[in-house]
Amino acid sequence: MTDDEDRADAWFHALSDRTRRDILRRVLAGEHSVSALARSYEMSFAAVQKHVAVLERAGLLTKRRQGREALASGDVEAVRSVGAMLTELEALWRGRISRMDELFAEQARQQQSPPDPPTHT
Repeated sequence: MTDDEDRADAWFHALSDRTRRDILRRVLAGEHSVSALARSYEMSFAAVQKHVAVLERAGLLTKRRQGREALASGDVEAVRSVGAMLTELEALWRGRISRMDELFAEQARQQQSPPDPPTHT
């Protein structure tokens, strides 16, 4: 596996969870303390910390210390990279689907055409 594939795996894993996606939206809008984030969810502080850690390992947010607080910020460039990768995947699949449409249309045309008359020799 390449580093890019490992990074993509980490992104998709991090974004596969609704709470993590919500946390990412919040920290992309502005820096939040992890304790303030935790108050927004009906789960333990430790559970929110784990979600933040997954996002941090995926490179989608960064944390810094300010006194006793851990402050989380979204990494806009990393999110843009995710978007670019998804755009590439979309183009790939749109091309494949378009080719499949062409093949189906050709097959339908062939089925609608009368067969060639037999030749006698």
